[in-house]
Amino acid sequence: HGINQELLELAQKLISIPSIKDNSSALQKVLEVAQNSINNFTPIKFNKLGIPSLLFYNTPKLPQKFTVLLNAHLDVVAAKEYKSVLMGNRLYGRGAYDMKAAAAAEILIFKELAQKVNFPLGLQLVTDEEIGGFNGTKYQVEQGIDADFVLVGETSSDFTFGIKSKGIIWVKAYFTGKAAHGAYPWNGNNAILKANEFLQKLKIAYPIPQKESWATTVNVAKIETANATFNKVPEDAVVWLDIRYIPEDKDSVLEKIRSMVSKDVKVETLVNEPAHLTEKNNKYINQLGVSYQKVTGKEGMLVGKHGGSDLRHFPHSATIEFGPIGANPHTDKEWVDIKSLLTYHKIVTEFLLDLN
Repeated sequence: HGINQELLELAQKLISIPSIKDNSSALQKVLEVAQNSINNFTPIKFNKLGIPSLLFYNTPKLPQKFTVLLNAHLDVVAAKEYKSVLMGNRLYGRGAYDMKAAAAAEILIFKELAQKVNFPLGLQLVTDEEIGGFNGTKYQVEQGIDADFVLVGETSSDFTFGIKSKGIIWVKAYFTGKAAHGAYPWNGNNAILKANEFLQKLKIAYPIPQKESWATTVNVAKIETANATFNKVPEDAVVWLDIRYIPEDKDSVLEKIRSMVSKDVKVETLVNEPAHLTEKNNKYINQLGVSYQKVTGKEGMLVGKHGGSDLRHFPHSATIEFGPIGANPHTDKEWVDIKSLLTYHKIVTEFLLDLN
């Protein structure tokens, strides 16, 4: 079980490094550990605003376009401690599931198959996915890195095929009213009540689903006013919205929100991250399905993801989120299922060899 041992040891080594956004030496170190595991290839090193990332490739020089690009992030959100614990069939630790164990699998798969496949294969290792991926994956894409198919071993896919994910829009809506003494409200125009009228419309247009569903959702994250006293009619109110939209709504969601407020209300967009959708009859998705069935004896399941990942930075590629089984990312009880990790390694290996 050489490879299984190697995979587990690399995962544990990566988990023990506190590779969080403020620890730049740990971000460097986690990439060094990865690079030392693939010692016969020299990666291209990228760095934007102090955020390091690597790109490995199996061709004599960097290809115009990879056939397949394996993408993994080695950063994690902060934890109380950074150590891995083996318990039964589970590996516990920060990043075990999101996504250092899957990253370890991708690293070893590249190392084993780079010389065996007859197409351009890349491995992209980044360190800022948890804070948006703008200086890692997105920066590499801006530098011309491209692929027909991008596979990220990202969490919450649990052996399902994440072929679509919701986009993210963060909006602030600014309402203005007219100040007055609280005892004479008829002399003023209450900005909070104006905001509330909007929120009532919002609730009807985007009701909160009773259970998980593939629909656009709007979370009211904050309502604020500069008013700091009881006896005043507030003249301003700001509403913060976190919109997670399905690909089908990409052109309509902001229009719809603007139509619910009067012209004098400023609607400011702070974040607008694309949704992504890969056609389910895509040849790479089909091939992965075949390889999956070969290894597991089961049918792969296509799903949509509510959260975003670095895949959204590849506008022209077919993409998939496909990772091992685990739970509780970003918590102290984060774990990955070891057996599924080994199976994952097998499936992706099989997939790349079958593409040959």
